[in-house]
Amino acid sequence: MRILAVADEESKYLWDYYEPEKLQGYDLIIGCGDLDIHYLTFLATVAPMPVIYVHGNHDASYDNHPPSGAICIDDDVFCYKGYRFLGLGGSCRYRSGAWQFTEAEMRRRIRRVRSKAQHAGGVDVFVTHAPMHGYGDMNDLPHRGFTVFQEVLNAYRPAVMLHGHVHMTYGANLPREHRYGQTRIINAYDRFTLELPDRPEPVRQGLLARWRGR
Repeated sequence: MRILAVADEESKYLWDYYEPEKLQGYDLIIGCGDLDIHYLTFLATVAPMPVIYVHGNHDASYDNHPPSGAICIDDDVFCYKGYRFLGLGGSCRYRSGAWQFTEAEMRRRIRRVRSKAQHAGGVDVFVTHAPMHGYGDMNDLPHRGFTVFQEVLNAYRPAVMLHGHVHMTYGANLPREHRYGQTRIINAYDRFTLELPDRPEPVRQGLLARWRGR
């Protein structure tokens, strides 16, 4: 399975200089937040595969006018090609506004989605906007990650966690990847290609039906 993950900054390679062959070979596109609504709508329009996303802390406008053709997986589990994707967007609360959460508020979101993860039989890819605290975040509150995300990684041991929020341009020495146990933690800033082994598809397809029916 080949995944294109995007976050935080609209890729000129994909948008300004788009060519159909640039998306050939991908099975899924994942938006990790803070992306122009027109950019996600564009990708969902031209891509012959599902486009799923979580909200960033600057994506309040999505609530009234969501990206057309894309699937929001916030507080849900999306099952596709044998993989289970859990989405929890937003950032740590640093001012008033939508899609910002305290640690306690994010913990409540995790508890509410637990039954969906259990029904799916687990989580393979954890999709967030903010990183996990200590694994790709920064010292200032606006770019601090959530400590409570450890509960998700400890409980489900996903193969991959994809996030955005921290731009790779913030510092010359910012690593794109970290590891927590068996989980690869990847900053999807701009664009990142993720390769996962192919799996047989289970009978349940979860939110896939919503993409097929668009």
